[in-house]
Amino acid sequence: RASYASNRERYGQRVLRRSALYQSTGSLHSDGHSSNSMSPAPSPSPTHNQIRSKNNNNSNINVKQFSTPSQRPHQSLIPQDVHHMSTHNHISNHNNNRSSSLSGSMTNLTNSKKWNSTSDFRDHSPGPNNVQRRMPSGSLLSLRSPFGSQQNLDRSHRHGTKDAVYNPDEGSVSMYVRGRPTQLFVPSSYSEYYSLSKVSPAPPQKLKLEWVYGYRGRDARSNLYLLPTGEMIYFVAAVVVLYNSEEQTQRHYLGHTEDVKCLAVHPNKLVIATGQSSGHDRRDGRPHVRVWNSVSMLTIHILGLGDFEKSICCVSFSKADGGNLLLAVEETSDHTISLWDWQRSDRGSKITETKCSNETVVAAEFHPLEGGSIVTCGKGHVNFWQLDSTGFTLSRKTGLFDQRDKPKYVTCLAFSYTGDLLTGDSNGNISVWGRGYNAVTKALRKVHNGPIFSICVLKDGSIVTGGGKDRRIVEFDSLYRRTGMEAELPEHMGSIRTISQGKGSQLLVGSTRNSILQGTFELSFHEIVTGHVDEIWALAVHPQQSQFLTADYESRIHLWDSLSHTSIWSSDTGEQAQSACFSNDGEVLLVGMVCGKWMVIDSRTREVYGLYQDGSEAIQTVRFSPDGKLLALGSRDNVIYVYQVSDDYKKYNRLGRCMGDSRRRKTASSGALNMLGHSHFLTHLDWSADSTYIQSNSGDHELLYWNANLCRQISNPGDMRDTEWATQTCILSFNTIGVWPESIDGTDLVSASRSHNKKLLVTGDDVGKIKTFAYPVTQPKSLCHV
Repeated sequence: RASYASNRERYGQRVLRRSALYQSTGSLHSDGHSSNSMSPAPSPSPTHNQIRSKNNNNSNINVKQFSTPSQRPHQSLIPQDVHHMSTHNHISNHNNNRSSSLSGSMTNLTNSKKWNSTSDFRDHSPGPNNVQRRMPSGSLLSLRSPFGSQQNLDRSHRHGTKDAVYNPDEGSVSMYVRGRPTQLFVPSSYSEYYSLSKVSPAPPQKLKLEWVYGYRGRDARSNLYLLPTGEMIYFVAAVVVLYNSEEQTQRHYLGHTEDVKCLAVHPNKLVIATGQSSGHDRRDGRPHVRVWNSVSMLTIHILGLGDFEKSICCVSFSKADGGNLLLAVEETSDHTISLWDWQRSDRGSKITETKCSNETVVAAEFHPLEGGSIVTCGKGHVNFWQLDSTGFTLSRKTGLFDQRDKPKYVTCLAFSYTGDLLTGDSNGNISVWGRGYNAVTKALRKVHNGPIFSICVLKDGSIVTGGGKDRRIVEFDSLYRRTGMEAELPEHMGSIRTISQGKGSQLLVGSTRNSILQGTFELSFHEIVTGHVDEIWALAVHPQQSQFLTADYESRIHLWDSLSHTSIWSSDTGEQAQSACFSNDGEVLLVGMVCGKWMVIDSRTREVYGLYQDGSEAIQTVRFSPDGKLLALGSRDNVIYVYQVSDDYKKYNRLGRCMGDSRRRKTASSGALNMLGHSHFLTHLDWSADSTYIQSNSGDHELLYWNANLCRQISNPGDMRDTEWATQTCILSFNTIGVWPESIDGTDLVSASRSHNKKLLVTGDDVGKIKTFAYPVTQPKSLCHV
């Protein structure tokens, strides 16, 4: 999921974000937060009261169910021999046998001590507290997490399901959810044996990451390389992807606990180092660098755990000595640079550290020919560093520009085969720094119209540069002369973020619109990885075929084939999309917009059958009744709009509105049942199996029932205790009691979905965790896989 605060500013919406997403540290460099976990866990537990930001990444993640014999137990920070590899057609077996520690030789990598890919930090389900704010009418506040926080509530109301009370006479469970008293009615078939003390086990099935759609190019650098295995390596959110475009396979490194921000390949092309963002969770959100084997997908070392305070923006292996050292740049105010003997012990050994620059640092690399020599660059600077003979002190020389050529940003760097330093800048110039000099010896002016985001030195010594504004790729020979070979990316692909050598004469190009292209100057470039550019909130699965739809805040819709993992078609809706669903036969798509509009589209031809408007606020959720005769739309204006459907889902006539009187609600007790409708925006809704009733959740954690044909609220919710529901997306109901933590842990549940066989329920929260429960989740103590 991709999130960018800048998009909100571009559309002029007054939005208070609970946390900054891709929070900028400079106009050309930014930060983000998110996480993914694949390890099972006991029931959720409390965590620290802090705010945690998330990124995304810019991707959709498709998961597939696999049976596993047992649930993995709690994992500590002690190294465990656990396999990290995840492919779309293979289930990794977790090896619990101890293996020997890594020796100084690189030949022992596969026998080195491993770390659990996801459980070495995250064993439960912690998350941050949110900050509650009053929402003005028309605001898009909390679209990311549609529920208010408990932070400002009275502490006596900070309960979870552990304080639930069962009343056998009424057949109901009473509890507080985010400070709100809630009464949930037990089905008649449960009444004789229901007990709150019973513990529901986790299901035998787990989720296994199958495919990652997209690429993080909008705000990342130097994160696309070709490995000897024939796979290209890049990252999205907290996942490092190894993708073979010829065989259409992916493997995934899942060791990180926050978004990956930087990546480096060892000179042996086998070992990878990846640095992650800092989260606000004191345990899981700590920034660090993971060094791992790209063949076995095993973690070799974890560096800086407890040493780093902020996100890691740059990592690089030394080249001249064969890769014995690793540098990392931390996004503190001083942008600290540290050197590590990464092979010493499981956690490596920090050799030295020093202040790098008060300004943004965007690149840091070891010199390929000179031992202990390092170059860093960023906003208004190029710095040359040298490790002294003792190996414990870094000395710095500042790069000297001609005053008329000094750029605002030095945006990228590379080394020629002779050892010259090449830097690109925000003015579109390339500066050549002769080997051994800290001054420019040659300037290539106006190579690009706008900033240069990437310089790639090819194996034959030629040089390729990529423009961040003009979308051009330009080739130079080894003497810095233009060869006349150029290419330009189509506008819809975006600008060039990074370039690397592909197979043979091919180039790999990562774009700022989160696409990856492959090609040559002679044969042009074609897209091999497609991604969304902005936040993705609309997701719908085809009811009959292996297809799903996603739509984002950039107004783009993608229909995906989950078998070939490719985009079948894409379209521009002209409006930010918030929700989506397929008709029951899969022939029609309905997309709800942020502005209150909703669009009816042919899923095959993309023909627009109709454009409707209900209110001026976001259509949060849309769903057809099981018989296909009615449509319900839950809006951010607190209303459910019900429509009659005809002509094979092509025509719609409004039947009514499910709503309440806000003036009367002001006099009602927060704990008393009333007939006043929702007082907050709609978040989820489900139809009954007979297409008669609707259950709905709102942003203030309220569960209401409605007669859909009359658009009237059910006065006695106890009458609905035995109703069978066609779907289960509502996160607050009796069938989902156990998805709520036993104690308030600060996380907000955002989404839920029941499997077609009604045996599993999967939930997603606002800190990036996906949990799998056995359905129905009727016990407060319900174990799950995370």
